[in-house]
Amino acid sequence: MRAKAASPDTSEGVTGFTARSFSVGGQLLSAPKPQPGLYLVATPIGNLGDITLRALETLAGVDVIACEDTRITRRLIERYAITAQLKPYHEHNAAAARPKIMQLLAQGAAIALVSDAGTPLISDPGFKLVREACAASHAVIALPGASSVLTALSVAGLPTDRFFFEGFLPAKAAGRRARLTELSRIEATLVMFESGNRLADALADLAAIMGGRDAAICRELTKMHEEIRRAPIAELARAAAAQETRGEFVLVLGPPAAGAQIMPEHELDQLLRNQLARESVKDAVAHAVELSGRPRREIYTRALQLAGNKEDDDGQDG
Repeated sequence: MRAKAASPDTSEGVTGFTARSFSVGGQLLSAPKPQPGLYLVATPIGNLGDITLRALETLAGVDVIACEDTRITRRLIERYAITAQLKPYHEHNAAAARPKIMQLLAQGAAIALVSDAGTPLISDPGFKLVREACAASHAVIALPGASSVLTALSVAGLPTDRFFFEGFLPAKAAGRRARLTELSRIEATLVMFESGNRLADALADLAAIMGGRDAAICRELTKMHEEIRRAPIAELARAAAAQETRGEFVLVLGPPAAGAQIMPEHELDQLLRNQLARESVKDAVAHAVELSGRPRREIYTRALQLAGNKEDDDGQDG
């Protein structure tokens, strides 16, 4: 990208353009209007210096910046002396805002989509907008940059050849444990988000279900109080009471140890039969989930089959 000194231009609107600029290191650089289309612009996850020149030029040049929270995006553009029209686009107004953005795209506008932090669409709104823009044959251009997922993965000190991004775990304990049991079968490094107020509970469940694995807690990545704690997940869970819970968290969990086994089907059936003989299907399934390493859905289906067979046998005449 070649940035030029800003020059005056009085044309305005979607079909015209007012010359815009951005500032880097005190130097004012011009920002020509990009070609019409939807630009997915990655923004910093904490440190405002983690922005690319291409992203700055695009944000300064587009007709509209669609953003989750205008207050957060305004802090970024003011840092680089960008004057831009900000429009909110988030999960609560997307249904109403999306048709308006599509109309602007149809008129030849260049629109940037940003999230509050990081790469758009990654645990953030935007999927439906991108899908509709693609369906309408509008150009969709990604401007890569900061990502908390890749940042955490790179500093965790865990295998990176294969990884699975989960996003946020379920908030309720039962749902979280069920999902973690399913995730335990994936032979890859796991990356997930968690809030500070649920961190201790999540670590306890991770230790109970995947206790033999190495892990890392990544807090406030790229920010002043960045903290990386690396240890076996059971050790991190035991120390959870001393963990600072303010800030943004990414948890990274190493893959299962080589040779880790899932309970064979015949052993699962025997376990379920034993449990069904003295407790409900729900309790039997919960017990089998913890011991077998198999997904809850699979175990539940099998438990219903075995419970049905048992009822049929009990109902037969001797």
